[in-house]
Amino acid sequence: MITKPDKNDVRKKRHARVRKNVFGTEERPRLNVYRSNKHIYAQLIDDNAGVTVASASTNDNELSLEATGNAEAAKQVGELVASRAKDKGYHAVVFDRGGYLYHGRVKALADAAREAGLEF
Repeated sequence: MITKPDKNDVRKKRHARVRKNVFGTEERPRLNVYRSNKHIYAQLIDDNAGVTVASASTNDNELSLEATGNAEAAKQVGELVASRAKDKGYHAVVFDRGGYLYHGRVKALADAAREAGLEF
């Protein structure tokens, strides 16, 4: 019996294809997004050094959220990761949507990060 691959397996394959070309450097780190059912996470990653430069998520104590799995929460995470990036001196990033469709929470996070001053 042939089974259909689940959505996450398809997303992981798509993410692996994209990661061949999307690479973060010291001057322009990679803004990586991970989305779970309840939370959304964003990291700035320098792939040359293999370190996370800055991160933000709906689990952060700085954010006071009523719900963590919606577009409004993603927007606040985008603003927070952009402010943390700018505090460390980063203004330009490479966006890595993690294999997710550029829609909904991922789009809300990216738009909020752009509005807060990140270029990508």
